[in-house]
Amino acid sequence: MPVFSVKISRELKEKMEKYRGRVNWAEEIRKTIEERIREFEAEENFERVLRELEKAEWGVPKGFSAMSVREDRDSG
Repeated sequence: MPVFSVKISRELKEKMEKYRGRVNWAEEIRKTIEERIREFEAEENFERVLRELEKAEWGVPKGFSAMSVREDRDSG
């Protein structure tokens, strides 16, 4: 498995050491990175779907709403 390293302040490192017995920091960091990646991927997929929907030629024809309201009034 590849190794990823990051520089942190001495103060943060000391605080992490304090809770070493309660927290698996490597696993916490791994989970956080995975979650952020999922968020980015979901955002990209959403944007892709929106672009595809914008390309689609469906919807209501121009004047449809006014015509529908008139027809509704006339039928009542």
